[in-house]
Amino acid sequence: MKKLLYIGNKLSEHGYTSTSIETLGLFLEREGYTVYYASSKKNKFLRMMEMISKTISYSKKVDYVLIDTYSTTNFWYAFIISQLCRFLKLKYIPKLHGGDLPNRIIRTEYFSRLIFNNAYVNIAPSFYSLDAFKKSGYSNLLYIPNTIDLNIYTSFDKQYKSPKMLWVRSFSVIYNPLMAIKVFINLKMMYPDAELCMVGPKKDSSLEKAIRFAKNNNVEVKFTGKLSKEKWIELSADYNVFINTTHYDNTPISVIEAMALGLPVVSTNVGGIPYLLEHDTNALLVSDDNVEAMTLQINRIFIEPNLANKLTENAKKSIKNFDWDVVKKQWIDLLR
Repeated sequence: MKKLLYIGNKLSEHGYTSTSIETLGLFLEREGYTVYYASSKKNKFLRMMEMISKTISYSKKVDYVLIDTYSTTNFWYAFIISQLCRFLKLKYIPKLHGGDLPNRIIRTEYFSRLIFNNAYVNIAPSFYSLDAFKKSGYSNLLYIPNTIDLNIYTSFDKQYKSPKMLWVRSFSVIYNPLMAIKVFINLKMMYPDAELCMVGPKKDSSLEKAIRFAKNNNVEVKFTGKLSKEKWIELSADYNVFINTTHYDNTPISVIEAMALGLPVVSTNVGGIPYLLEHDTNALLVSDDNVEAMTLQINRIFIEPNLANKLTENAKKSIKNFDWDVVKKQWIDLLR
């Protein structure tokens, strides 16, 4: 069986949300692959150093190097490791994450072409990133979606008397957590019993701003901090709407998980979201940062008979191809 080195941010032990390196890595291990990882170092410089040192030290042991590739600081991790792989004559496979990566490959075209034109293959986890890279002239692309194990998600019957909203993301400005609270304030005027629970770790000052904003507006928001997947799945039984307020997105796993859990999804229509969700079919969509529109769409779930059932039934049908038992065949064929 093949041996792999997986490069990415393996930071859940430090309180951050698990990313592809931890989910896909474990799935691949389950299929019998040997997977080495870099890096779980919290400090960015030390993380980069470990990525470099492990790429060198494992260069004779591994068949492929997988590189989680994002649009911010992590883009430069991908650039450095990809060029090191070229020097060491290692086959490397960038996995194209991040809702703003299509803009990054335009802003830094020279460096992007050095990474992606020389890759063994570039894995696009969404048709959004696939289309964006094709438009920029890249051809060595393969669509393999983000994946979950559908067997671990249990949906419960929901009551739709009052909004009980669940938000699950890192507290970062790009995920716009304040929008969730603004929507909640609007809905409290219509539904005094409305609730909002926000699950996720701190990534920047957004958490403190959200707590302060809720307090200043006299609304009680439940902030749980980071929860394990098992804990937030259990928590989801108490809620009846999942809201996604992000400014940028690709194919967010938390949204796919909410669909698997039978929660009607209301989301901003940004980045890769319209490739995953269709308005009035498997979700309700609004424009970026449009608080009034999101308030209106959430309210529809509680005043329109059968809307929630239609959305959740269609959502479950649309995510069947994200199940690991389906997706693993593509990875096995690629790595063979």
